[in-house]
Amino acid sequence: MLNSDLTQQIRDKARELLESKAAECVIGYETGSDGAIARPAFIYSPDGVERLVFDDTCTHNLASYLVNRKGKATAVVLKACDARSLNVLLQEKQVARDKVYAIGVACDGIRQAVWGRPKGELQDRCKACQGHTPPIYDVLIGQPTSPDPPAPSDFSRVAEMEAKTPEERLAFWQRQFARCIRCYACRQICFGCYCQECFVERLDPEWTGIRVAPAQNQMYHIIRAFHLAGRCIACDECQRACPVDIPLSLLNRKLEEETLEMFGHRSGLSAEAQAPMATFRPEELE
Repeated sequence: MLNSDLTQQIRDKARELLESKAAECVIGYETGSDGAIARPAFIYSPDGVERLVFDDTCTHNLASYLVNRKGKATAVVLKACDARSLNVLLQEKQVARDKVYAIGVACDGIRQAVWGRPKGELQDRCKACQGHTPPIYDVLIGQPTSPDPPAPSDFSRVAEMEAKTPEERLAFWQRQFARCIRCYACRQICFGCYCQECFVERLDPEWTGIRVAPAQNQMYHIIRAFHLAGRCIACDECQRACPVDIPLSLLNRKLEEETLEMFGHRSGLSAEAQAPMATFRPEELE
């Protein structure tokens, strides 16, 4: 359902930024061609801001588009989880803070969509949301939630998987990876997969083959998950984009749990936090 108040505030801010030349482009949401589900929108002139909307179908992580706009003044609409992505990109020096104007939105959750139509149930990531207020923004649209510390992460699905025997877990993931068609939708939609040449496509050295086969698929997904360790912000966009419904978020949550336990690190809460895989502390040896 369209939130007319938030929508109008976003449009007003977008118009102001474009008219003042503070931003060359505003990345937000517009109603898709199906008339039901929001999609990313790129607005370059004040006249186009009327296309912008915000509702409970605005699922895309718009921070993903910032990497392709390096050096260009860009405003972007960010939900709380998306704003964590911006912090990671800033931490990894992939975008410059003075070139990004963050329009943070206090989000109440995004609904599931089935066959292009939203239904009443919130997405799993929203049910386990650690805070509805973006951790970074230049202007906040909507009412901020309590400044209490973030809620504990929900690793209940990880615990259910770990309760199985090693043989059962192996069989489960072999079945999942056997269904993979190597479309790379999970990679393309992920804000953290910004390498110009992915390891899976490198021939020297050849990490894994490009053919669609269970063993090759397993290697691709496991290495990609490790590349996201300490960086994934649990937006679950990879799983949403998967056309064969592989539970990729379960794999990512396991590594999130390990990173939190070993390093006390939650990705994206601050752009100044030291990345656990890029730093070393002597106490880690203990």
